Amino acid sequence: QVQLVESGGGLVQPGGSLRLTCAASGGTFSNYVMGWFRQAPGKEREFVAGDSWSGINNYADSVKGRFTISRDNVKNTVYLQMNSLKSEDTAIYYCSASRSSLYLTRSTAYAYWGQGTQVTVSA
Repeated sequence: QVQLVESGGGLVQPGGSLRLTCAASGGTFSNYVMGWFRQAPGKEREFVAGDSWSGINNYADSVKGRFTISRDNVKNTVYLQMNSLKSEDTAIYYCSASRSSLYLTRSTAYAYWGQGTQVTVSA
């Protein structure tokens, strides 16, 4: 069973950047597809970005061209680089891990979750 711990959240001005980090332990990291989700107050958790078994990364339309997911299988870490941040990116961001090969934009495909890290975009 894998444990996930996110870090790197904080307060940033619109147009700024943040890099979120998710450190994994307790499992063979390369055996998992990794994803990032977010949840804003009063809204459902939504898919942000994820990698896949094919090596093609997937992104929500709202973050395409601004966010980049990457992973380091030596460090057992996945990153989310967030650029050109907007106020609507404000949310708690969650790292997740899946052994599935289907429906990877759905939260139900992911069995393991971190505790979340708050990202606030505000002037």
